[in-house]
Amino acid sequence: MADETVLAVNCGSSSIKFAGFTPGLERLFSGLIEEIGAGLKPRLRLSGGGEAIALPPELTTHSDLLPFVLDRYVLDKAGKVLAVGHRVVHGGEQFAAPVLIDAEVLGGIEALIPLARSHQPHNAAGIRAAMEALPETPQIACFDTAFHRTLTDLRQRYAIPEDWTRLGIRRYGFHGLSYEWIASRLPEMLGERAKGRVVICHLGNGASLAGLENGVSRVTSMGFTPLEGLMMGRRPGHLDPGVLLWLMEEKGLPVGEVGKALHNRAGLMGVSGISPDMRELLGSDAPAARLAVEMFVDRLVQEIASAAAAVGGLDAIVFTGGIGEHAAPIRARTLEALGWLGIEFDAEANQINAVTITRPGSKISAHVVPTDEERVIARHALRLIGRAVR
Repeated sequence: MADETVLAVNCGSSSIKFAGFTPGLERLFSGLIEEIGAGLKPRLRLSGGGEAIALPPELTTHSDLLPFVLDRYVLDKAGKVLAVGHRVVHGGEQFAAPVLIDAEVLGGIEALIPLARSHQPHNAAGIRAAMEALPETPQIACFDTAFHRTLTDLRQRYAIPEDWTRLGIRRYGFHGLSYEWIASRLPEMLGERAKGRVVICHLGNGASLAGLENGVSRVTSMGFTPLEGLMMGRRPGHLDPGVLLWLMEEKGLPVGEVGKALHNRAGLMGVSGISPDMRELLGSDAPAARLAVEMFVDRLVQEIASAAAAVGGLDAIVFTGGIGEHAAPIRARTLEALGWLGIEFDAEANQINAVTITRPGSKISAHVVPTDEERVIARHALRLIGRAVR
């Protein structure tokens, strides 16, 4: 059992990731609760391998599951819990940096639920569950949107009436904790080139990219909500808003039905009609699956080129997230399509998920870097309780 631990909790739409770290940010343990909701049977996977653990069937929500797992599988390993850090997807205009959670902060987080319906309710539920399980322990919210507060007003604004802008409608960007981790790794990987122009592609069920200069976000693909930008597992990415008006005005679809479709029935799932899982689509011979994959790559190529134009060039590309780290065919197709930029792709390195997947001397280098949002959360939590680490 550890003497002191900081916990990081990352509640997703159908999962909870958690990890325990020493005050020096050494990872002690981690786990994943998956298959939450929608009539599924939640199960727990712990670090160190082994079979998935079936969880009691009456525990069906994030609020039920997190206290049970903390009590049964975490707290006996953790020793004294110094703090619990939580990933929160949307910080709105109010939250530009990690913050200690009190009733007012939690209320502000819950007020933003309409802007991130697939994640924000579960983020809030995880916070409430952890507060109940550890009522004397500081709880810290770490916001995905905070990393992108460095965008200029030019890049934050939409071309909409000023009175709409004053309502807070602007580009916020997401996946910031993942980008923050990758940015911290760039000097080690790229040396002086880390100060240059880097496009990071966070590709998973949710997908986005960010263009960085000197490790700072200058452009990103997601916007006011996590619906914008790249094609995703179940979300469409860029979509003419006129489509939504037409569906509601001409076809009479209720707003709620349109919203559910945008969050659950679009993207890879919508095009393929098979699955939102890239692994399944890459292994399928169905024409619709092939089309979904081709569309995903085509949108990604366009967005990388757009980000490169926005930051004035390109020195490196980084792939991260579940698809970015593990789907070698997606990386290969993407980099081959961008070969005109001077990328010398290394197919053998790509096939084994090597850190560098371009050849020595390539004008633009490409890399595969696992993300570690939980470590970023733990670092912020330690800083906010006065136990900062480098």
